[in-house]
Amino acid sequence: MTHNTPLSPRPLRHLADGHRRVVTTAQLRSHGVTAAELSEQCRPDGPWRELLPNVILLHPGPPTAEERLHGALLYAARAAEPAVPAQPTADSPHRPLYADAVLTGLAALALHGFSSAPPLPALDQVDVLVQRPRRLRSTGHVRVRRTPALPDPRTVAGLPVAPVPRALADAVAELTDAEAVRRLLTEAVRGGHCEPAAVVRELTQAKLLGRPHVVDAVDALLAEGRSIAEDRLYRMVGEYGLPDPVWNVDLRLPGGPHLGGVDAYWPDHAVAVELDTRAPRQDDDALWSEYARKREHLERLGITVVYLTPKKLRDFLEQQAAVVRTALMASGDRDPAAYVVVLPR
Repeated sequence: MTHNTPLSPRPLRHLADGHRRVVTTAQLRSHGVTAAELSEQCRPDGPWRELLPNVILLHPGPPTAEERLHGALLYAARAAEPAVPAQPTADSPHRPLYADAVLTGLAALALHGFSSAPPLPALDQVDVLVQRPRRLRSTGHVRVRRTPALPDPRTVAGLPVAPVPRALADAVAELTDAEAVRRLLTEAVRGGHCEPAAVVRELTQAKLLGRPHVVDAVDALLAEGRSIAEDRLYRMVGEYGLPDPVWNVDLRLPGGPHLGGVDAYWPDHAVAVELDTRAPRQDDDALWSEYARKREHLERLGITVVYLTPKKLRDFLEQQAAVVRTALMASGDRDPAAYVVVLPR
């Protein structure tokens, strides 16, 4: 019997071609392969080999990087019932084949296209998320990571992959190289994969912000995110024909206290724009209270404050331009604002 021999009632080629020649022992049994036949095929000089417990590689050579990923998911996935077809359905592309298993960490980042992540063939370990109650051990090239709830996966190359922020947190948890952490976090924002706040939220939930090298990388991440958001704000003003504001200024009452800094200000309209680049850390409530106090103070003086988030500037630039334009147009219907001194910051 060879790996192309029809076994009954469905040929084994149906599995091998569809899933890169990596199958489970349950799938083999459903195709009529007995335990004795499996042992014969997986002998040291045989045509098959055991890649992981209950996961079989249907060729004798080393697995490809793609086969290692498929094998890791098959090992971690809950076994499908024998009556359930082996092929996933159109409505649920990962079930039952990869039910309750999601790739994460560096392997997920490589699939998302991160140039700062090692290429898939260079990874010794493949991280797979499973739900916490499951009893499943890390083995071979598979590192099992338990989580109370699986994230909604993204489908990349036909595989269930954790969203970038979660994959980053799981990768950073295993990294001690400060420069490698900084490169990954910076690429996440610079490459447009996600916003800094989403990354910081996942790092906070993973309790990683107590590590000095992670905190340093987060500071660089937030600076990168603010720089990108400022560039989008400049572009919004130019592309949508808004009047030129004064940029990055401090506002003060004449001879009085400092009112706070804003990212853009239209003195003739008494309209200010501030980028809301807060990160969801433990002091978030205190920082938001400071934002609210400043906004309330400025609005008591007749100055309209528009808060824009980096995510909205990325995804809804035209809509945000309309918000600012509306505020500028409405200035003529308001009482004159108090005079404030505008200083560069």
